[in-house]
Amino acid sequence: MTNSNDMPLAANPLDRAAHHRTDEAWLEAAMQQDNVLFFLMRNGEPFVEKQGLFWMGPEARKLSPASPWLFMGEDKTGAPVFALNLPPKFDVDSSLIAGVGSFGEFRMAVGAISAMEANLVSTARSLFMWHASHGHCVKCGGRVGVVEAGWKSQCPECGAEHFPRTDPVAIMLAVKDGKCLIGRQAMWPAGFMSCLAGFCEPGETIEQAAARELFEEAGIMCDPASAEYVACQPWPFASSLMVGLILEAENFEITVDKTELDEARWITRAEAREILSGKHPELLCPPAMAIAHHILKTWALRDD
Repeated sequence: MTNSNDMPLAANPLDRAAHHRTDEAWLEAAMQQDNVLFFLMRNGEPFVEKQGLFWMGPEARKLSPASPWLFMGEDKTGAPVFALNLPPKFDVDSSLIAGVGSFGEFRMAVGAISAMEANLVSTARSLFMWHASHGHCVKCGGRVGVVEAGWKSQCPECGAEHFPRTDPVAIMLAVKDGKCLIGRQAMWPAGFMSCLAGFCEPGETIEQAAARELFEEAGIMCDPASAEYVACQPWPFASSLMVGLILEAENFEITVDKTELDEARWITRAEAREILSGKHPELLCPPAMAIAHHILKTWALRDD
């Protein structure tokens, strides 16, 4: 059975120990402890070495003393864990970490690190990117300050509090009579197909969003009440929660919205299994890091 707790980028999370976020004295002392653990980010990319994510102790703050940081939580031993966001032009070669690793493209990097590390860098990416794009108060326009160890911002002018946003996205597989609907965007590589997806709008449920998007993008009608929940996955591009569903379709006729999709087609369960195994002569599916892979797999491995 598919389980959100085992989903890539969500598995094996730390104890976030949120009660420490408002204790500035504790946080400052924690960053100086011998057992403190820092990992490094830059432009949304983690710093990795051959064995996985590169970890540092209290000396990490010497790399860039003014750089923003996040308190991520505590590991099983009680060691505090922090993320440090280095400047975009930070020069690795002239720093303390020269020669020990490199900043890796996010999708590539998370495939080579542990599940816990992938969850950490995914979370840090979302938070750092949110702070970078939400530097002003939406109420009065004042410059906000980062508070609660990076998990909130607050305007010193009007006092308004701002919390990191997470955008719910329905990602779904329409099925009918032993077939499922997959599609592709024009920017994707040839043959690459996936589930359809779209953001949930104000005033609608995630099931209603899934049904609406299927009709808007492919002309496929589904009753939201038929939706079967599969799993969900945090997705840090920029900061989404992908909610996976399978819905029963009412029609086979496809009408593609070319502004959204380049192509959509029905495939059989046997074809879906071929795609997942990499044996389909034409089509490819998303990698196992993506929830779309697991939605397709959930349906494909069922009995006909």
